[in-house]
Amino acid sequence: MRLAILADIHGNLPALESVLATLEQIQPDFVAVNGDLINGVPFSAEVVDRLRATDWAIVRGNHEFYLLDHGTERAVAGSDDAERWGQLHWLLARITPAQSAFLAMLPDERTFCFPGTQPLRMTHGLPGRNRVGLYRNQPEEKVAAELAGVPERTFVTAHTHVQIDRHVTWQPAESTELSTHPHGEMQRPNGPARHWHIVNPGSVGLPLNRQTEAQFAVIESVDPALEPGGWAVTHHRVAYDRAAALDAYARRGMLEAGGVMSHLFYWELVTAEVEIIYFYRWAYENGLDPDRDGLQTVFAQYDQRTGRGQYVRERDPLHNGAAR
Repeated sequence: MRLAILADIHGNLPALESVLATLEQIQPDFVAVNGDLINGVPFSAEVVDRLRATDWAIVRGNHEFYLLDHGTERAVAGSDDAERWGQLHWLLARITPAQSAFLAMLPDERTFCFPGTQPLRMTHGLPGRNRVGLYRNQPEEKVAAELAGVPERTFVTAHTHVQIDRHVTWQPAESTELSTHPHGEMQRPNGPARHWHIVNPGSVGLPLNRQTEAQFAVIESVDPALEPGGWAVTHHRVAYDRAAALDAYARRGMLEAGGVMSHLFYWELVTAEVEIIYFYRWAYENGLDPDRDGLQTVFAQYDQRTGRGQYVRERDPLHNGAAR
C-alpha cells in the first residue's frame, strides 16, 4: 500500500501541477492532502478547483480557518486590519461560495486503517491545534507530551513546511507513589514505552528548508519489525518554474493588496527560508513591534538595516535570471 501525502500547497498552482505530473509516474494507491491548500501564492481558487476534481482525502489547515472564520466571532484577532491581513482580504474577494463550501466541509483530521496495515493519524498541526507544529530537533519529551493522546504509532503532521521522518520513543514516568516508597525495588515505570513515527511531507507550495523545489512524501506499508509503526517514508522534491508563481504576485494584484505580508510570502517563495519569522524576530530584538509601530515603517527599517531585500533579489529568478 502506497499513500502519497501532500501538504501546505498555499495556492501555488504551478508547484501543484508539477507534483501531479510526478504522481502520474509514481502511481500511488491513494493521495492525501494535509491542510493549508490556500493563501500565500496567488492561485488559491485554482488550487481549490483542482482538488475538488479529485477523490483525494483532504483535511483543513489553519489557513482554511483564517478564511472560513473571517467576519465571525472565531476570527483571528485583528484580521479586519486591511494592512496586516490584506492578503486574506484579497483572497476573500476571489473565493467563490462553492469553493468556500468545499473547504467548510473538510474534516480537521483523518485516520487511515487500510486492511493489513497499521493505522495512521493525519492532521495539519496537532490534534485540535492546527497552528502548532512539530520540529526536527524538538526534544523527545516535548514531542511525547504533545502526542500523548495519539494512540496511532504513525503520526502525519505538516504546518512547519519542513520534511521530517523521525522516530520518538518515550518511557512513561514512574508513578509518584512508587517513586517515593522506601523500598526502592518497588519502583517500576507506569507502563510500557510509547513510540511514534512522525512524518511531515514538507510543503508543496512554500517549503522552508532552503530547498525551493515542491516537496511531498510517499509512505509505504511495511513489516513493523522493519519500520516501527509499519510505514516507510520516501521524501520527494520536484523542480518547477517558480517564475510563473512569482510573476503572479504583481500581475494578479496580491502584492499591492497584501503589502508587507505578501512581500514576505514572496520572499519565502524565492529563498525557501522563514522570512516572516526573520522579520518579526529582528523587530522584537530591536525593540520594535510591527503591529504597534507600523508594519510598513518597521519593514522599511528591516530592509535598510539588514539588506535582506538585496539578498532576496540576488536569488529571485524574475530579477537576475537565477535558476528556477
